Amino acid sequence: MAAAPQSRPEGSCPFSDRARQFDAFDAPYQTDPAEALRWSREEMPVFYSEKMGCWIVTRYEDIKAVFRDNILFSPKNALEKITPATEEAIEVLKSYDYAMNRTMVNEDEPAHMVRRRALMDHFLPENLEKRQEMIRRLTREKIDAFIDEGRVDLVDAMLYEVPLLVALHFLGVPEDDIATLQTFSLAHSVNTWGKPTPYQQVQVAHDVGRFWEYAGEVIEKMRAQPDGEGWMHYTIRKNAEIPEVVTDSYVHSMMMAIIVAAHETTSLASANMFRLLLTRRDAWEDICADPSLIPNAVEECLRYAGSIIAWRRQTTAPAEVGGVAIPEGAKLLIVQTSGNRNPEHFENADDFDIYRSDAVDHLSFGYGAHQCMGKNIARMEMRIFLEETSRRLPHLWLAEQDFTYMPSTSFRGPEHVWVEWDPAQNPERRDPALRQPRRDFAIGAPSSKDIARRVRVTGVRQEAKGVLGVTLEDLQGRPLPGWTPGAHVELCDGAFERKYSLCGRPGGSYDLAILREDGGKGGSRHFHDVLRDGSELRLRGPSNHFKLDEDRPYTMLVAGGIGITPILAMADRLKALGQDYAIHYAGRSRRTMAFLDRMAADHGDRLTLHIGDEGTRADLAALVAGLPEGGQIYACGPRQMLEALDRLTAGLPEGSYRFEHFQAADTTLDPAKEHAFDLELAYSGLTVHVPADTTVLDALVASGIDVACDCREGLFGSCEVTVLEGEVDHRDQVLTSAERAGQTRMMTCCSRAVGVRLKLAL
Repeated sequence: MAAAPQSRPEGSCPFSDRARQFDAFDAPYQTDPAEALRWSREEMPVFYSEKMGCWIVTRYEDIKAVFRDNILFSPKNALEKITPATEEAIEVLKSYDYAMNRTMVNEDEPAHMVRRRALMDHFLPENLEKRQEMIRRLTREKIDAFIDEGRVDLVDAMLYEVPLLVALHFLGVPEDDIATLQTFSLAHSVNTWGKPTPYQQVQVAHDVGRFWEYAGEVIEKMRAQPDGEGWMHYTIRKNAEIPEVVTDSYVHSMMMAIIVAAHETTSLASANMFRLLLTRRDAWEDICADPSLIPNAVEECLRYAGSIIAWRRQTTAPAEVGGVAIPEGAKLLIVQTSGNRNPEHFENADDFDIYRSDAVDHLSFGYGAHQCMGKNIARMEMRIFLEETSRRLPHLWLAEQDFTYMPSTSFRGPEHVWVEWDPAQNPERRDPALRQPRRDFAIGAPSSKDIARRVRVTGVRQEAKGVLGVTLEDLQGRPLPGWTPGAHVELCDGAFERKYSLCGRPGGSYDLAILREDGGKGGSRHFHDVLRDGSELRLRGPSNHFKLDEDRPYTMLVAGGIGITPILAMADRLKALGQDYAIHYAGRSRRTMAFLDRMAADHGDRLTLHIGDEGTRADLAALVAGLPEGGQIYACGPRQMLEALDRLTAGLPEGSYRFEHFQAADTTLDPAKEHAFDLELAYSGLTVHVPADTTVLDALVASGIDVACDCREGLFGSCEVTVLEGEVDHRDQVLTSAERAGQTRMMTCCSRAVGVRLKLAL
């Protein structure tokens, strides 16, 4: 990143004094980067900082868009020094013949993808499984060494050295002097992302130079071991096989870069994780009681306080980000940790919640072609650290301390995490069996099916004929997470798992309504039959894929039958905001329509009823025709109603019609009626085969590709991906007819290929 500010492009950005003066090395950003950029997320999500000489990008979707297009937004400046080198420091580096070249992190296409394809086999989930035993052994040895001490710095005692040893083992690099490597790694980080003084630059330059020499010496030793194991041995063999792809300079540069990348970020992320969880005692105790929560707890720690807080890109042509024009050659700081706190994507984004169903959506590993190849190694290590420590030292607590961080624009984690405990209370003193692990974890992103909190029914009532009203509270008396209109939760009881919209007013408990469907799959009948005051259930969510746009001048809310549940919450919100809105509520008869009294009392002047047995059916065409300019329609109800509205709104501006089904179509695969096809993943360099009996989602996850999923029924759209080429056999209930015709989006949980190939932006 250039030190001298770039010239300000006229009229292309809403500049402000706050934007001009932003400096990532100032105290607010260094203390809490996500909080320091709250104003930007809310007011000016893309802005130009004269002090930094770059554009700052802070919202989730904008960050993802930048990562997605690695041609327009080149990674070539990712390893540029934030603080320009002094002449003296440059001369020091020259004395070591320092010649750091491109690596996978900062390499443009097509070279990047060709090399990534050639070198990624070791990072696939099936090839990482065998490393779990080694990671657990190293972790247990470290805990054994301090378990009877009662006080330790987790970073010095475990969280730095184990990731480094794992990295060296993975690479096949000799386990030389750990302290020396630690010095080298720190120097490389400070040299690239820190703000050293001129005097410090000289000292750092010597360490970086020695690191460069060390990497070269190790490579020569490894070349003498043609059958050596590990990723760097594999890379060296590829250098001999395809030297035009894996060049000599690339091997040397990658050796130095990956020693840092493979362990520094994991060490910092693990330190963040323990500080977070031990500060939030409820979460720590839940993990101690139920280790199945650990994989998702790790994802939530990465979302809330990941170690990679920002990355860099440079435009190769004039571009637009978040509606802001950015010139060619502009340098961008894309702040992932800010995007991870964006409420437009994450419900209750500022809350730390290990039960969050979409935590895996975080941007801490990046996204697209340059997504971190080592993400699943990091997950594996963090899960094992957490499982071993919480099992053997559940009574651990944070010691009084001042947390310190190395100044950096891009990496963050405490230098020390001091913890204390009473060794006399160590559980394994009473039960030696507790030394053995209770659970191993599958490689890759966690499944939402493994995430659920315990709740208790505290109210049951009849809202209408066949409609059961239910109030839920946390089993331990904690407030349930907040939610926004359109949100839903999933009730789980044994084999029955069903999703229901939240329809009360946000507070510490949840209200929902369940329509009994005797012709359905049995879930609603089950809940009607078994739910009583005091019943205990598991609950997932809340999630919201039906968010209300609160900025439109007019909103028409259309509900059919039990579809009133999300519409009721939306009406409450619009009224509270003083917005202009109308409600059209249709049903077969008054006795089957829930919340009639409540709707009349709270929204009577905005409410129109359309009741079948009273002859007042809704004229959907007239409703659409009467929509004011700039207005929007939100609808939930039977499929026939939603499909009719879809046809009638086809000529309206994009985004004028939003809908949600309350009943899933049958998305079960019948292999006899399906065909296999291939997925070309444009950003990962993979070709993934999808058999006739496998969903696109499952095939992607098995290949180590992170794809969020909420329902697996084509109802909510969390598993959507972008389609670059090919024709999609759409089977979801999310996209409008116009969106389907565009053939640029698909829901991976249910939709398939018409032909034998699809190219996806993954």
